[in-house]
Amino acid sequence: MAEQQDPSKPTNGGFTEGSSIKTASRYGDPGLAGFIARSFAKSMGYSDDTLRRPVIGIAQTWSEFNNCHAHFKQLAEAVKRGVLQAGGLPLEFPTISLGEVFLSPTSMLFRNLMAVDTEEMIRAQPLNGVVLLGSCDKTIPAQLMGAASADVPAIMVMGGPTLSGRWEGRDLGACTDCRGFWTEHRAGKIDADTLRDIEDSLCRSTGHCTVMGTASTMAAIAEALGMALPGCAAIPAPDSRRLRIAEDSGRQIVKIVEQDLRPSQIMTPKAFENALRVMLALGGSTNAVVHTTAIAGRLGIDLPLDLWDRISRETPLLGNMRPSGRWQMEQLFEAGGVPVVMKELLPLLHGDCITVTGQTIRENVEGARNRNTDVVAPFGQPLSPEGGIAVLRGNLAPGGAVIKHAAADPKLLKHRGQAIVFSDVNDVQARIDDPALDVTPDSVLVMQNGGPVGAPGFPESGMLPIPKKLLEQGIRDMVRISDARMSGTAYGTVILHVAPESAIGGPLGLVRTGDWIELDVEARRLHLDISDEELAERRKSWSPPEPIYTRGWGKLYVDHVMQADRGADLDFLVPPLRAAAEAT
Repeated sequence: MAEQQDPSKPTNGGFTEGSSIKTASRYGDPGLAGFIARSFAKSMGYSDDTLRRPVIGIAQTWSEFNNCHAHFKQLAEAVKRGVLQAGGLPLEFPTISLGEVFLSPTSMLFRNLMAVDTEEMIRAQPLNGVVLLGSCDKTIPAQLMGAASADVPAIMVMGGPTLSGRWEGRDLGACTDCRGFWTEHRAGKIDADTLRDIEDSLCRSTGHCTVMGTASTMAAIAEALGMALPGCAAIPAPDSRRLRIAEDSGRQIVKIVEQDLRPSQIMTPKAFENALRVMLALGGSTNAVVHTTAIAGRLGIDLPLDLWDRISRETPLLGNMRPSGRWQMEQLFEAGGVPVVMKELLPLLHGDCITVTGQTIRENVEGARNRNTDVVAPFGQPLSPEGGIAVLRGNLAPGGAVIKHAAADPKLLKHRGQAIVFSDVNDVQARIDDPALDVTPDSVLVMQNGGPVGAPGFPESGMLPIPKKLLEQGIRDMVRISDARMSGTAYGTVILHVAPESAIGGPLGLVRTGDWIELDVEARRLHLDISDEELAERRKSWSPPEPIYTRGWGKLYVDHVMQADRGADLDFLVPPLRAAAEAT
């Protein structure tokens, strides 16, 4: 006969004596708190035996406004099966869900809010471990930021990429092809009826974008950090193996709780260096620079832009992935997924980093086999000797800027042209197709006030459209510069994240139409060809834009958001930073 619980005894940190479950109520007599918690839990039908199990929270980000997460109810059920099999008690709870295409003015405005929500719900609720369900662009970094700050045993379960679209016998990738077809429509090459046909064909299943955009990149980073089971990043959302790895993750989180293995023990400086290398080898999204820096910042680890650039120069490009290459996430999965990439990179990785499996990176990937060297090039035969991203500096970007040169026109990587300046995204929309716009293919399009403070919210508006009159001449790429971001599914010679941003007095806000700008990616140089004296004179007449938000989350964000090179997190959420090489 099972031993009966004495309701008068104080709880040991949870529902029942001897349990490791956190106190359900943090006030008053602990005996009374446990009595009340057990009583209320039993009102939901839970037995004494069930309440003795470790409680595993499942951070659910399902929402009917988030197409990428449409299958997350089923995903959560798979996680619950695994938790129950391992002897845990799974309890699902909601957090903010960020669906990229349905949020205004930009999902990035709410990434930090979701991170706060995730952290506080992990802290506040009586759970021993947490399973993070995320997929769409900002959800994975937000959840990892929150988990890093809460530092409760955690595991990440991603929702997986959508199936490739199909149209007239070719594979389509959202949303790289969204942009490409729209450009051709603006150029008059695709009519409205054809565009509607393509619209019906682009996204044919649930899941996040199937190219190496931000969602795919952050999924790969979560796995490379050791916060997700090996192989979790690339399994397509509708594939039954997605549910099976979710079930495996449910079993594993109970083991992680038993080991008391915490995010701070997994996401170490060495683990972040591994993640940077994997991201760069895959030709990942520029947004990963901001997001990964923010995750590391929550742990007091500094990932300066110079570190990104150094590692990019040292890391070969292995992933033949769109928008830089040819293939999509389905093919990466079939080739062996992120474990194959990491096995190829082992000579450069810290193989001794511990992961949520309880084993090291080296142990996790030792059995990986590269099934398609056209998708993942061998380490000794890379697609390029350098990673896909470069960090630029100069008098136009003293705090740094980034470019995904792997997805740019090689002929434009060294360029000198005259600026055409737009004051913000609304100015771009109003004038970019004006026939009177004095623009040539050699012009440099510059957009101001697209940064964290200026937009506000740091939107993906940096891939400025090519003027229609140039599209009609066959031009498909130009040098474009802004303090905004761009979608990881986008492409072109686009310089982003210019810091400090124009809205707080950065040099980008002082550029005028007609100024000469020099770009030299190989030399990592971005230069505004005017004198320091002229810049100083212009600064005297500069004034900041009027704030858009005067209350609520928007005001809190604008008042406390840091610059792009610091991850655009809120300053009061980040502990003092140490360089990655010095952090412990």
